[in-house]
Amino acid sequence: MITLTRTSILPLLIAGAASLSAQTAAPAKPPVHHTTAATTPHTAAAAPTASACATDIPPLSPKIPALPAGLPCPKPLYIITTEQPAKLSYVSPLMNPTLKETLGLEPSKIELDYVDTKIGTGPLAQPKKWYSIHYTGYLVDGTKFDSSVDRGEPINIPYGGHSVIPGWDTGFDGMHVGGKRRLFIPFQLAYGANGRPPQIPAKAELIFDVELVAQSDTQPAPKTPPAAPASKPADSKPATPAAPAPAAATPPPTQSTTPDSATKPQTPQK
Repeated sequence: MITLTRTSILPLLIAGAASLSAQTAAPAKPPVHHTTAATTPHTAAAAPTASACATDIPPLSPKIPALPAGLPCPKPLYIITTEQPAKLSYVSPLMNPTLKETLGLEPSKIELDYVDTKIGTGPLAQPKKWYSIHYTGYLVDGTKFDSSVDRGEPINIPYGGHSVIPGWDTGFDGMHVGGKRRLFIPFQLAYGANGRPPQIPAKAELIFDVELVAQSDTQPAPKTPPAAPASKPADSKPATPAAPAPAAATPPPTQSTTPDSATKPQTPQK
């Protein structure tokens, strides 16, 4: 399990910044006199696609809502690069060339990307507080697997408390209350190599649209407390047992950054 501190994130961000490509100066051209032309109406630029951005974001399904026009490319919140100390000193020609990957000796790169779709006007999000969050989660094929928006009530998590997946436990830094963000979470910071069938496939990269609704020092009370059971008349027939209501979905459980590690038990949210 790799533990990041605030002092260790800064050099990772610096190392992950894209280098500028060399530019070749174009040859000078003689001035050209233009005639006055009609003004063309300006149209807002569409949000850049993943292929146009220098990130490791996979191509997304058109089923996922498009980002608002004019947004910048997603950028890394942090990057983790691991180097294996072990080396293969000899490999028989009979061996498969993917032996290093099979043995887990290949270096790995884990990148949590984000784009802020709305800058909040409230206080800056602080660590070790309770966050009230609205979210919708998608697979890259466009499948929506969970949404607090559909249920009409945000969920509450202790930020940095390791009660959710690492991509959530570290993905709200820099936000303001009222802000919205799209998170691109690699499988190592989500459900790991095994996924969580049947909803989450193995090695599934997740896309979350999140909104930081509020933050507080203590756990917020439920929006709608459970109603007290109604008393029944003495001569009434026994009621038919109702089917149990489906449990409200909670954000993904904590998952180690080691690809083949097991998922920790999920902590239920109140």
